[in-house]
Amino acid sequence: MRELHVRPDFEALSLAVAESLAGQINTAVAGRGRCALVLTGGRTPRRTYELLAERFATAIPWPQVDLFWCDERYVTPEDPRSNYRLARLTLLDAIAIPPENVHPMPTHYADTGEAARSYEALIRGYFRGAAPRFDLLLLGVAANGHVASLFPHHPALREHDRWVVETTVPADPPQRVTMTFPLINQAAAVAFVVAGPTKAEIVLRAMQPDTTVDDVPAVGVAPASAMVTWWLDAAAAERLGPREYRAGSPR
Repeated sequence: MRELHVRPDFEALSLAVAESLAGQINTAVAGRGRCALVLTGGRTPRRTYELLAERFATAIPWPQVDLFWCDERYVTPEDPRSNYRLARLTLLDAIAIPPENVHPMPTHYADTGEAARSYEALIRGYFRGAAPRFDLLLLGVAANGHVASLFPHHPALREHDRWVVETTVPADPPQRVTMTFPLINQAAAVAFVVAGPTKAEIVLRAMQPDTTVDDVPAVGVAPASAMVTWWLDAAAAERLGPREYRAGSPR
């Protein structure tokens, strides 16, 4: 299931996503007492995180929210390329969330494989043997179609068993840790946040039914029983035509 939400510009998009996140977090907490939220990295979510901190710091019960990350560049937590650092500077430092609720991917191991196994063990422990069903999983998509750190034609796209793996990718830095489709596709809801004209072509390709996961890994995000929401600004949506819009429900 997929739906599209298009906003006229980046600021309007960021605000709409922040409002939606706040509502979904509160709904999850009201329903089961906690919310497990997976954050994404990259430049696009920065403003969304800032708005969550600015407008919803007291409207969300942060002590009942657990934060995870869909992927991480294998750098120190203070490195400017760190996804955790982005979230800390824009969101975490401004909200009253207990440190024990924040679960960044570890990057201190000498071996990235050990880091991946450690994070998978943490997730398995969090869900206590039940299905790893995050309440909401945020994602971005790059101009080459990669999602989390699952890159085109990478062997990790065909992982069926492990929930978290180490990857070496053609990007800076090349060493990464990432969630895989067997974990991502068990989420209760998934939201892509995509902005800018450089993403218009890949958004179009991701919406087309004949696109393969090897060519555009984002199409591998397909939970069997959850909604996948694409939040787009007008620039990212500019190449979508009637066929792609009919496949979703733009607003």
